Amino acid sequence: MSMIKVEDLTFSYPASYDRIFDSVSFQIDTNWKLGFVGRNGRGKTTFLQLLMGNYPYQGTIVSSVPFDYFPYPVADQTQWTQDVLQSVCPQAQSWELLRELSCLDVDSEVLFRPFATLSKGEQTKVLLAALFLKEGHFLLIDEPTNHLDTQARDLVSAYLRRKQGFILVSHDRHFLDGCVDHILSLNRANITVQNGTFSTWLENFNRQQTFEQAQKERLQKDIARLRKAARQTSVWSDRIEEKKYGAGPVDRGYIGHKAQKMMKRAKTIEARQQQAIQAKSGLLQNWEPLESLKLSPLPCWGDRPLAVFSQVKVQYCGRDVCGPVSFALHPGERVVLDGKNGSGKSSLLKFVAGEALEHTGTITMGSGLVISYVPQDTSHLQGTLSDFAKKSQIEEALFKAILRKLDFERTQFEKEIQDFSGGQKKKVLIAKSLCEQAHLYVWDEPLNFVDLYSRMQIEQLTREFSPTMLLVEHDQAFREAVATKTVQIEGAENEKRNWDSENT
Repeated sequence: MSMIKVEDLTFSYPASYDRIFDSVSFQIDTNWKLGFVGRNGRGKTTFLQLLMGNYPYQGTIVSSVPFDYFPYPVADQTQWTQDVLQSVCPQAQSWELLRELSCLDVDSEVLFRPFATLSKGEQTKVLLAALFLKEGHFLLIDEPTNHLDTQARDLVSAYLRRKQGFILVSHDRHFLDGCVDHILSLNRANITVQNGTFSTWLENFNRQQTFEQAQKERLQKDIARLRKAARQTSVWSDRIEEKKYGAGPVDRGYIGHKAQKMMKRAKTIEARQQQAIQAKSGLLQNWEPLESLKLSPLPCWGDRPLAVFSQVKVQYCGRDVCGPVSFALHPGERVVLDGKNGSGKSSLLKFVAGEALEHTGTITMGSGLVISYVPQDTSHLQGTLSDFAKKSQIEEALFKAILRKLDFERTQFEKEIQDFSGGQKKKVLIAKSLCEQAHLYVWDEPLNFVDLYSRMQIEQLTREFSPTMLLVEHDQAFREAVATKTVQIEGAENEKRNWDSENT
């Protein structure tokens, strides 16, 4: 057993006045299964990069173990997967690698295929298997679930539960609960470490915020009372002082004593007031309010379905990638498409959003249907938020107000979107959709990289406004909170895999 010690860590990016970390200190055990949580843009990935030694910083980071980072970069993806994994972990025996792949339900045949032909989920699994075979290394795992379907997330979570010695950045509550025994929380004012699952940490965190909020309200009342008493005492003191110099026979010794006593009392009240203000300033430094979001969906026409799928198969180059799919989408429903990676879920959403794709079967869409679409990909985002709002023809003030509620700092408004974190880019697309009035909201994995607090805000939104939605999302907790119906998509994986291999 050894420790990773962080002392007085201070870091900011060049040309930035904002400190990401300011005199942060904590320590963690290298045997822990550590979940790392926090709002988007707070510095989770940055901290992992600091551990890797990729940025200069002030303070000290002491560790007796080497670090490895996931996602692991594969420069030449045309190599066979077996050769890629051999380069990642050259000391691993073939039987060890096969054992790890078996635990992750990955067929050994992937070893003899070009790495590029593997699905994103398969690539995640095989690289994790190789990295965990590097004995004595501490693994930094940065959001591995973004390319994993629901079944794969459960498999990877169970796999990690059998391991030790890692930091896992994830916003998937169910996933974290399944595999971690400590939580590293990146808060507004500090970093804290707590023993237990994510659910345990969240319960304690909410309890602490409730307590601090009550304390703050009590101290605010105390401060108001003390200020009133201070004003009254000051007035009394001034009046007594005036009597010392008034006309007529007076006992100036008595009056002077009384005035002095009043002044002393005023100073005591002022000191107590300052103590109360100081105590209040130490509260709610890590406050994470879940501000309510709003949505204005267009009213639908009666109970008629907005879309009807009948034996639909999406195709690429004449080959089926999914289906057949049959279901109806009615007003007020929130339908989640479920299925393995590569089963054609995103293709179906693109088709509904208006993209022309090869298909068989029929899709009947309601006349005059207005659709708001959140794509999975964010690579097209560029320019400032003002530029994006103008290009998207949405109200800029409303757009930025929604982003503020999603924990955007005002300083972000002047930055280029391409410099945002992955979670912040997804929030830009979500905020755009929330600005749009539509009959149907089509969202393709909207929560990739998005922090857990924003996920809960979106859950509250859907429960309050009940928009009609068609979405793909693998966060189980979110699905349980918002979905009214789940449609299973069966993919044509073998045919697609053969086509990928032929065209690689």
